[in-house]
Amino acid sequence: MKVYALFLTFLVCLRPTLASNFFQLPSPWGWACEEDKCVKKSAGGITSLLTLNTCKITCGPAGALWPLPTMATVGNEVTNFLPTNLTHSLTCGAGGDSCQLLQEAVAIFQDNLHRYHPNYKNGSAPWVGPWDPSTLRHKLHLDVTIQGGDGILTLDTDESYELAVSTVESVTTAVIIAPTFFGARHALETLSQLAEYHETTNSLVLVTNATVSDAPAFKYRGLLVDTSRNFISVGVLERTLEGMASTKLNTLHLHLTDTHSWPLYLPGLPNMAYYGAYSPSSIYTPQDMRHLQHYARVRGIRLVPEIDAPAHVGNGWQWGPKEGLGNLAVCVNQEPWQEFCVEPPCGQFNLANPNMYTVLGKVYSEIYDIFNSLDIFHFGGDEVNLNCWKTTNEIVEWMTANNHSLTDEAYYEQWGIFQEKARQLLADAAKSKGMNEPTGMIWTSHLTEMGRELVYLNKSKYIIQIWSTGDDPVITKLLQEGYKVVFSNHDAWYLDCGAGAWVGEGNNWCSPYKGWQAVYTNSPHRLAMELTGNEYKDAILGGEAALWTEQTDDATVDAKLWPRGAALGERLWSNPSTSWYSAELRLIHHRQRLMNRGIMADRIQPEWCHQNEKLCYL
Repeated sequence: MKVYALFLTFLVCLRPTLASNFFQLPSPWGWACEEDKCVKKSAGGITSLLTLNTCKITCGPAGALWPLPTMATVGNEVTNFLPTNLTHSLTCGAGGDSCQLLQEAVAIFQDNLHRYHPNYKNGSAPWVGPWDPSTLRHKLHLDVTIQGGDGILTLDTDESYELAVSTVESVTTAVIIAPTFFGARHALETLSQLAEYHETTNSLVLVTNATVSDAPAFKYRGLLVDTSRNFISVGVLERTLEGMASTKLNTLHLHLTDTHSWPLYLPGLPNMAYYGAYSPSSIYTPQDMRHLQHYARVRGIRLVPEIDAPAHVGNGWQWGPKEGLGNLAVCVNQEPWQEFCVEPPCGQFNLANPNMYTVLGKVYSEIYDIFNSLDIFHFGGDEVNLNCWKTTNEIVEWMTANNHSLTDEAYYEQWGIFQEKARQLLADAAKSKGMNEPTGMIWTSHLTEMGRELVYLNKSKYIIQIWSTGDDPVITKLLQEGYKVVFSNHDAWYLDCGAGAWVGEGNNWCSPYKGWQAVYTNSPHRLAMELTGNEYKDAILGGEAALWTEQTDDATVDAKLWPRGAALGERLWSNPSTSWYSAELRLIHHRQRLMNRGIMADRIQPEWCHQNEKLCYL
């Protein structure tokens, strides 16, 4: 009771200070690193105990680094410093705008240091002393060398880096050597994770010595965000890119359009957004997309736009008749929807109307005007409903007039012909802009089955994105036929699963929920080995988790993507041979890091578990 009374007296005496952002109670606890875990102990009289954050970044062979580097040695000593005390020397032997990108990446790195402060807001943090003189004079110096590259991320870009941190007296030097800007950017991310906020001194702590040699296991490390079912604002997409940068994911696949809406404004085809956007405020301008592309690139990320076709085409394409072009799409919003598509609303391209190809070619040309560099373009290409075409008189009459049969296989043939024409239109658009044809991506579908893929999908032109289950026999067939693939098997990497149904009742179609453990455990190489006896390391480019947004909008994107997206990041960067259990402590802390960066990541455990490591188990 006496202790409690003294504590109350202490609070009363400090009452005028309680409104201050800087008020902090002293903690009776400290932490010690024992057997690679932070153990909470009473701080009474024990001066060697650490703050929780300090323990997190120094305990274990890699501290709190996420994703786990290829090779890392992290020291157990730290120094206090202020993020304003940052100097740098940058050597850039690269072409393009790599040097400018590096300057921007250093600024982002410094901002990420500021974000460790619990009261960071609007680009600044209240670093208020008094501080120890050694803290005030300590500096972090960056010595960064880029050896080559042109600042454009492709599937052939070397993203590796070397990082060496050393401390002499009042200067900690971080030496970064990377073949390209992208490797250097990743090194800066790793370095930022060797620092943390010091809870009792209102400064940062930084590991004094560390060496990291690192490179990704997979070339393609992606997230998909669907911006058609519900509009996702530019600000939320920026936060998504921040989270991706923190975990070294390198591809944001934007499923821009679908039957539900067309949110992309095309200056040469204004009717697309005029008829297709949900509202005047639910539109991406070309400036928005260019901004996002640069925002992504300086964070080591490419944008892959998807204009889905020939199915998933509806709202936005209704204007053809008014412009004298006929029906560009058929079955648009047709009822009963179950007969014409997999979910409402329906719509597919009108294969009988040559004007459809003319407009599609213009769409692709506009895409090239917006995205000034594309190494990958996604054609969509799944879930065609043959009944839509087979019950549309205009298409049936066109099939008959051109001596095509009306069998399912005849319609699949026309689908394949459409896909080749679409690819050629994209290639023509690229050529007209003085650019190379991008690699096409396409979803697994009936067009990637029964040998149709060999007829219609040139394996040198396409990457196949697998969205069926991880044990689908089509995976074996595609790998053995020599196709490059990206895994997005829905039984582990569909992040919208596990919600209530949005048509009817019960749960949605791909339930149950995919926890971070399932995301982490899903190994493309293991799946290939189990199916074929071969890991197919060259053919499997990587993976991508998908967030379809039938039941998601700005309010819930962060929590649905994170921290599960971080689990994906470590799977695709590190490809660990260990289980999720070995990663749990680092992921829990990385979730806190995501929060510091303004990302409303979902909670995966009580705070008590973060403070009492390895005591939350079954």
